[in-house]
Amino acid sequence: MTLPPTDRDTAYCFDLDGTITQTELLPLIAAEIGLERDMAALTQEAIDGETAFEPSFRHRCQLLSAIPPDTIRRVISNAPLDPHIVGFIHENPEDCFILTGNLDIWIAPIIERLGCRAYTSEAVHDNGTLELRSLLNKAQTLQHIQKVFGYRRMIAIGDGANDADMLSSATVAIAFGGVHPPAASAIHASDHVVTDGKALCRLLKSL
Repeated sequence: MTLPPTDRDTAYCFDLDGTITQTELLPLIAAEIGLERDMAALTQEAIDGETAFEPSFRHRCQLLSAIPPDTIRRVISNAPLDPHIVGFIHENPEDCFILTGNLDIWIAPIIERLGCRAYTSEAVHDNGTLELRSLLNKAQTLQHIQKVFGYRRMIAIGDGANDADMLSSATVAIAFGGVHPPAASAIHASDHVVTDGKALCRLLKSL
């Protein structure tokens, strides 16, 4: 969904996996080939910062590369989303942004449901081969959004170690623990810690 540029007061920048989604997406996809437990363990290590995000994500994507994108989009289209956060985004679509390391060719069904701008990692899938074109830098993207759209305040919401730089770059940072406890580095970078979507949206409306 393409929305026109805006010049407003506050932008809300959301992580996707484990923040808007009520499950981590890569383990959900991995269940298609019987690797859900292995993928969940690898994903948790990246969330906690035990492994660096970029090499971990590349490795996890390669494990899933044999699954056709259409199959992945079908699986992801059924992923449960936090209804309170979805409601907030639907009420404020011009000021909400998704910043996710996940792949554009996989998560399109969720972005369409949310109806707001999204910044993602990019990939192509050709003849069973997955090629990662770019991995999103969330902190740089947050700064880009502020510069391009002219926001005075940037509010960032995330849960993992890979969100810590984005949270540190925000005017107001919120570590979210709706699916699992937020990483220590995300908590350290944040002004608030919230553990459910309803409380998060109350906080966002009060800021």
